[in-house]
Amino acid sequence: MDYFTLVEIYERLTKTSKRLEKTAIVAELFTETKIEEADKITLMLNGRIFPEWSEEKIGVAARLIIKAIAVASGISAEKIEMEWKKTGDLGSVAEKVITKKKQATLFSHKLTVTKVFSNLQKLATISGEGAVDQKVQLLAELLTSASPLEAKYIVRTALEEMRVGVGEGSIRDAIAWSCFPRFVQLFDDAKDIDETKCKKIEAIEEIDKLDKKDKLFFVSELQAREAYNKLITALDHAYNMTNEFSQVIAIARAKRYKGLTTLDIEPFRPVQVMLYQKAKDIKDAFAIVGKPAAFEYKYDGFRIECHIVGDKIKLYTRNFVDVTKQFPDVVDAVRKHVRCESCIFDSEVVGFNTNTTQYVPFQQISQRIRRKYDIAEAIKKLPVEVNVFDVLYYNGKSVIDTPFHERRAILSKIIHPKDRVILLSRIMVTDKIEDANKFYNEALDKGNEGVMVKNLEAVYKPGSRVGFGVKVKPVMESLDVAIVGAEWGEGKRAKWMTSFAVAVRDDDGKLMTIGKVGTGIKELEGEGVTFKYFTDVLKDDIIEGKGVEVKVHPRMVIEVHYEEIQKSPTYTSGYALRFPRFIRLREDKGIKNCSTLSQVEELYKEQRGRKI
Repeated sequence: MDYFTLVEIYERLTKTSKRLEKTAIVAELFTETKIEEADKITLMLNGRIFPEWSEEKIGVAARLIIKAIAVASGISAEKIEMEWKKTGDLGSVAEKVITKKKQATLFSHKLTVTKVFSNLQKLATISGEGAVDQKVQLLAELLTSASPLEAKYIVRTALEEMRVGVGEGSIRDAIAWSCFPRFVQLFDDAKDIDETKCKKIEAIEEIDKLDKKDKLFFVSELQAREAYNKLITALDHAYNMTNEFSQVIAIARAKRYKGLTTLDIEPFRPVQVMLYQKAKDIKDAFAIVGKPAAFEYKYDGFRIECHIVGDKIKLYTRNFVDVTKQFPDVVDAVRKHVRCESCIFDSEVVGFNTNTTQYVPFQQISQRIRRKYDIAEAIKKLPVEVNVFDVLYYNGKSVIDTPFHERRAILSKIIHPKDRVILLSRIMVTDKIEDANKFYNEALDKGNEGVMVKNLEAVYKPGSRVGFGVKVKPVMESLDVAIVGAEWGEGKRAKWMTSFAVAVRDDDGKLMTIGKVGTGIKELEGEGVTFKYFTDVLKDDIIEGKGVEVKVHPRMVIEVHYEEIQKSPTYTSGYALRFPRFIRLREDKGIKNCSTLSQVEELYKEQRGRKI
């Protein structure tokens, strides 16, 4: 596919805010996409070149992009930087300064999606002496051949700043529209059906084979809606199993609906972890998950998904980041104390104090996630304990559809526990509120966040908050928010960012501001979290500045507490956090894992017993 064809799609997407229109545009693109290009196009729609779980990153800063634009355009880097400061968008700057001169056109090559994708991927492989110059040349090669419009999106992709507003939900629906057009048309036409003349469809996969004239097979609009919802559920399932929409498209085209539903997980392809909603208290937890229920310590650590096949072991965070190298002690614990041919298990890695053996706050152990050097020293200072609480795959087969109590029995067979190394999570099964409350208070006394409460018959549902399990905590639910801006401090702190604009995600993945956070950071200076640290991380991500305020590329996620959620016209989410307080960095989470606007709305309704 010509790159300009994709660029035209980008432009159409930016000109509408309506989700259905965006879905239709992406569906049109997918209809024209060849299977061999689907992996590139689905990634590039979200401004990515590598899957989220990949260790490889483009890793180019704005300054390097400025040099590349200068080389391609012949305009000085100083002038380009001045223009950037005016607009805050290097993509628009590139569009303005890159011109297709007649003589340049004679020697340039027509860009393809594959060429752009390939050059950008190569950026991640270049290191060592002369790396900057090589990266500049790779980008400049693309920009020299690019039209002004193509240049804009090459730059935005390189910076992972696509801004076309296409979320996972829109991509999923677009696959349905493009791969199952008859299905979708019949669903749209169902409201016109004369029920007295209808037959009942026995199998959902048959719907995709029907012609429009055969719509009378539907018994009612309700049946059509239920069938469509099953298709969407199947697409969600396929994505949760693969984490790659390109694979979902390939399976939908080749194996149709049945292929989507039978797709299974595989080792070394990280799976979206199951998420849990918050219950008000123990009584509410029982009401949601049923009786009896499994009560389990909620550890203040970070989620690790461990994949094992023979001697090969890989560790992934919930954001699909491979942290195997950062945790050789965990790998060693797994190798010595887990007995299986192959498995994928879900766990919480918790740090502890070697002198007191008490668990330490997440903030301390999170430093090891970003540690690249002196790993052995970090292990001595910040040892960890692995608490295994679920299994997804065992000896060549997925077990996510196996009831929780059976999955727990599998763990009991394969985990050979050792104190302060690797353990099965502490658990108790009961149907009595008094016993559950006692266990809950015991968990808190030992430094845990609270308890998880799980339905004994529940399956493992990747990525879902479906009521199969809940969490009970003593404080109002915290939020994981993305830093999208900052303010420079005053006086002694003038060279540091001291107040941070934060945001949550809407249904399409767009970041919506919800407040500013500065309180709580000073108290954690002893743990390496300082205003200087934030400034050092964010200063190269500044995309726009006005006075003391700057906008930054959203990369960093933090956890915050707050006194209350209020309605507010000041922020784009429509809400504001009252007295927000920084709690900890969340290196284990990416922007995709931020709290959602839907969660904020639900918390707003529930707080202090308010019913709206």
